Amino acid sequence: QVQLVESGGGLVQPGGSLRLSCAASGSGFSLKHMGWYRQAPGKQRELVAIIISGGVTNYVDSVKGRFTISRDNAKNTLYLQMNSLKPEDTAVYYCKVATYVMDYWGKGTLVTVSS
Repeated sequence: QVQLVESGGGLVQPGGSLRLSCAASGSGFSLKHMGWYRQAPGKQRELVAIIISGGVTNYVDSVKGRFTISRDNAKNTLYLQMNSLKPEDTAVYYCKVATYVMDYWGKGTLVTVSS
């Protein structure tokens, strides 16, 4: 079993920055990859960024150059540094951990970009 707790969301003005964190707890699982997803009101959940074994990362085109995903293995924590935020980045952001048995999701943290 894996438990995930996201934090770091909030209200920020356009052009501002936020850093999301996802603390993972649990044991006895083999990790495939970890990622951040988001779901805006009235839209489907979409992949924002993913990090796989070896530290390889990938991003949705709309956040490339602005967002950075990283992982601290010692702290079992996943991060998403978000810079140059835009109103269209407003969404609930979810952390996901994929193992070779099943996927685990956090409950989400709300990011609102507005002046």
